[in-house]
Amino acid sequence: MLFARRTVRLRARARQAGVLGYAVADRRAPVSEAARALLRKAFPDHWSFLLGEIALYSVLVLLLTGGYLTLFFEPGMTEQPYTGAYGPLRGRPVTDAYASVLRISFEVRGGLLIRQMHHWAALVFVAALGVHMFRVFFTGAFRRPRELNWVIGATLFLLGLMEGFCGYSLPDDLLSGTGMRTANTIVMSIPVVGTYLSFALWSGPFPGRLIIPRLYIVHVLFVPGLLLALIGAHLLMVVYLKHTQWAGRGRTNRNAVGSPMFPQFAARSAGLGLMVSGVLAALGGLAQINPVWDFGPYRPDHVSTDAQPDWYMGFLEGALRLMPPWENAVAGHTVMWNVLLPAVVLPGLLFLGLVLYPVFERWVTGDLMEHHLCDRPRDRPTRTALGVAVVVFYAVLLAAGGDDVIAFVFRASLETLTRIFQVTLLAGPVLAFLLTKRLCLALQARDARLLAEGEESGLVGQNAYGGIGEKRHPLPAGRRRYLLAREMPLPAARPGAGAPRRERIRAALSAWYYRDRVPMPADAEELLRATGTTAAPLPRDREE
Repeated sequence: MLFARRTVRLRARARQAGVLGYAVADRRAPVSEAARALLRKAFPDHWSFLLGEIALYSVLVLLLTGGYLTLFFEPGMTEQPYTGAYGPLRGRPVTDAYASVLRISFEVRGGLLIRQMHHWAALVFVAALGVHMFRVFFTGAFRRPRELNWVIGATLFLLGLMEGFCGYSLPDDLLSGTGMRTANTIVMSIPVVGTYLSFALWSGPFPGRLIIPRLYIVHVLFVPGLLLALIGAHLLMVVYLKHTQWAGRGRTNRNAVGSPMFPQFAARSAGLGLMVSGVLAALGGLAQINPVWDFGPYRPDHVSTDAQPDWYMGFLEGALRLMPPWENAVAGHTVMWNVLLPAVVLPGLLFLGLVLYPVFERWVTGDLMEHHLCDRPRDRPTRTALGVAVVVFYAVLLAAGGDDVIAFVFRASLETLTRIFQVTLLAGPVLAFLLTKRLCLALQARDARLLAEGEESGLVGQNAYGGIGEKRHPLPAGRRRYLLAREMPLPAARPGAGAPRRERIRAALSAWYYRDRVPMPADAEELLRATGTTAAPLPRDREE
């Protein structure tokens, strides 16, 4: 009885302290307003919006596992004979970094599991972030007012690649050392400043003695800090700008329909986080990745066969392998086009195009309206075809990064396979663009037929004149609204003969983007209702 009363008093005091603390904080900061707005925020129910959350939970797993690994990893490049638990390497000179990775793998309790979870989480993070960006691109979710969030997402992807490369290089094994040799060559290919930059980064000629400690600081401090800051800014902007949503019953360009933050979305998101953690734990325990003990310590005079980086850097490896051996001597200096173009210029152009695409599309369309409804990819055939062409371009480079393995497995000539990849790199994106655009227009034609004739019933009947045909049911009203609620800008008017060249180029691009379309059969009332669904938000909608 005495203990029960004491427990009741302790609970009452804790409740009173919590209420008092909340009141103190609420008087000095907009806690109530922020909590009310967050709990009332509508989150979409479509599965495609969970891709970003998979990336977020992968980052959380990376932080937890990475924090554990930092307790045991030693980022040193001083060599000494190995005396650890792995017998085949005893007595071999290894660096402190490589020895500490072996100690984590074979001597620290749970070390190998945590290390493999960390590596798998990095791969899943970059993959989920990339697929999330595909979803944003193909649905037009990068348009106003979300251009800045698109730039943040592209920067996050670039930082993810950098973070992955730094972490991949830390073990100082023969495979990662081969990657570091490639990175050194890329840096040295930069005209004028390349050799000076390489000497500064590696603190002397390759392989140097400070690159691993420097990569370690970048990996555990600088890049994670930027990642967390940008993720926080991205989430804040998502809360402020609201999610995009697919057109449907009750969903317009002026509202946000979905599940509230608590309890529906919170429970669903927490379940997804547990699933992501469980899958990563299963992969870490069952699927071996990066067995550095098989590769051995790095030696500058050794090279490993079947040496490919993690998948997200495979496109860079493929570009280097497909580039012809072009070099020129300019003013007594050799310009290595075979390294500079595929490893410096090409990635720079890809990411520059990624960041600037929203500006380019807005300039082509002249559209300054806010967009909160997702486009169906078929309704924007040119944009969808461009995205698929870039994906095919990346996929060819990724496959070319393993051309030696493909040649070995299929017993093909490596030179012939390289020529095939070079031709595919040029022709593949063009064919993918044309095929995707025709497919999108065919899907638009199918939607038009559904609106005009209805959907198939599976029944065949005979009319009064003896003709036999398939019976079709009219589409439900909700489905008709969904098919008609599409935003398809008209091509810009062709300027006169004396118009500036900039306007003529813009009109030509606009016609190329939006001249191909399939009109949807609908009466005036349906078209008016569809126009109301896609109408621009009012100023008061932003305030609400």
